[in-house]
Order: sequence, then C-alpha cells, then structure tokens
Amino acid sequence: MLTKRIIPCLDIKNGRTVKGVNFVNLRDAGDPVELAKIYADEGADELVFLDISATEERRKTLQKLVLDVASQVDIPFTVGGGISSTEDVDRLLQAGADKVSINSAAVKRPELINELASKFGNQCIVVAIDAKQIEGEWIVHLVGGKVPTEIKLFDWAREVAERGAGEILFTSMDNDGTKDGFANEALSKLSEIVNIPIIASGGAGNMQHFTDTFVDGKADAALAASVFHFKEIGIPELKHNLKNNGINVRI
Repeated sequence: MLTKRIIPCLDIKNGRTVKGVNFVNLRDAGDPVELAKIYADEGADELVFLDISATEERRKTLQKLVLDVASQVDIPFTVGGGISSTEDVDRLLQAGADKVSINSAAVKRPELINELASKFGNQCIVVAIDAKQIEGEWIVHLVGGKVPTEIKLFDWAREVAERGAGEILFTSMDNDGTKDGFANEALSKLSEIVNIPIIASGGAGNMQHFTDTFVDGKADAALAASVFHFKEIGIPELKHNLKNNGINVRI
C-alpha cells in the first residue's frame, strides 16, 4: 500500500503566509521561511508554496523567497503562482523547488502541460485545480478562484492527466477554510477517472477529516494550511492518529 502524504501549504501574499475562508478574508499566518522549517522538522512529507497573487498581479513567483525556503527544508517542495513558461519552471527549479504547480496558465493554454512534462518530467508537474459547485456542477475557477470558467472539473482532470501532469492538486472552494472536511465525493470520483495521484485540499478542521479523505475520498495526499499554521493540529500527532486508524503514513 502506498504511503499517504501530509502536506502543509504556504499561501504567500506580499512575502507573508496568509489564510482565508472560501478564498477571501485573508489573515496573516506568519513568516513562510520559519513555518517551512518547522513543518519539515515536524515530519511533513512535502511542502507546497503558492504565491497566490502572482497571476492576478501579472508577475512571476518570488524567486528569492523560494530560495530562502528551499535552504531550510529537506523534503520535496512544490512552488506555484504566475508560472506560464518553461523558463519560469527552469528558474524555480534552480532556486530549489522540486516540483511546480500550474493552474490558470494551463487552462488558458493546455499545451503548456505537455511542454513542461516533456522537458522536466511528469513527476515535476502538478496541475492545481480550484473548483466550486454551481447548479450542481463542479466548475473550474482561475486567478485564485476569482474568475469562473465554463470548464467542468472532471473533464479538465481527465485532460490534464492525458497531457502529462504528474499529480492533481484539487481545492474545493466550497470547503476551503470552513474546517468542515474535504470534498470527499468529488475526490473519490477524481481518483476513479484518472490514474495519477490526487492531493486533497480545502476543508481540514480536525484529525478525523484526514482519515476520511484517505478512506472515503481515496486521496493520495492531504494538504492543509490554517490547522497547521495556528497550531490546531500538530503533524506528529496527526500522523500517529492516522496510523492508529490504519492509514499507512511515514512516521
């Protein structure tokens, strides 16, 4: 059985870690470099760093901050925000990222997934999908959840997998920051229709939610932010809890 992964997420705005509810009402959650080191030391399996305003502000990801975070961690480190070319990816990998996460740019030009997978390898390319339910359909949103598209979640997931994405990071905008649990029904369907790992994001509020997303949602990894940033859940305690519930995790 494959090991399930626990992934803290650092959402970055103006050089600080922030966290909101349903993608709005952001509040400060600390220094990203300090948080990254704490999480690596506590036993996080990976880290995700998302420069959440890079696309909206039409700029590139903060390279120096990536360099600073990478210098403090010895676990796989994924970076996203404002990535739209092979040159962007090259720059971030050289700064210390292990993987990159693309979102809006991939929707606008899907061939980008093929190009990046071909040049850097599938294992390096994470496609992030932000979606919310509109009239019963999961609809993909862009630019940090601000711009709705006409694209349906499951159609897009199939396409990104076929184009060479190594993983899908699915964030339910409906669940984000609510602490009511992950969108396990959608996650389970995603795991059935694609054969690449699915990272669950949006909704973690207690330890049971992580067990539920691995069992009911069939997720390969679970990503969370505020419950870790504000010390509501400790990663060592979470992993022992998961182990006690029969989930295979790295202790």
